[in-house]
Amino acid sequence: MITVKVIYESSGKPAEGKKVALGFSSLLRGVTSSEYTDRNGEAHFGADNGDGEVYVNGSTKHKGYLSGRIVVYI
Repeated sequence: MITVKVIYESSGKPAEGKKVALGFSSLLRGVTSSEYTDRNGEAHFGADNGDGEVYVNGSTKHKGYLSGRIVVYI
């Protein structure tokens, strides 16, 4: 499982209702379905770990190895 936590950079508070997706570098994996952040700013994915990107509202916010918990700032 991969969890993405989205935080407002200006306030440090969790961002609720943001559309998050994971895009994997492997051609066979592609992009996950979108999930929306909860009141804690978290979106949960049942995907396996791997190289890729985190998208928040369509913009890349993180590139690298996706695993465990990833915190991004908007």
